[in-house]
Amino acid sequence: MKTIILALITGFIVGFVFALFKLPIPAPPALAGVMGIVGIYAGFKVYSMVSPMLESMFK
Repeated sequence: MKTIILALITGFIVGFVFALFKLPIPAPPALAGVMGIVGIYAGFKVYSMVSPMLESMFK
């Protein structure tokens, strides 16, 4: 939980600094882009859960 809170605070600070200097946001500005990132993370997690089963099937 501590890591999540630190990541949120860091992201907030980075977003604030980018807005302060009127730079483009360093993240996808649309919900579709954010959902793409969530999909990449979900795919990574599912693979880590499924990979032991796949390895045992193809041994």
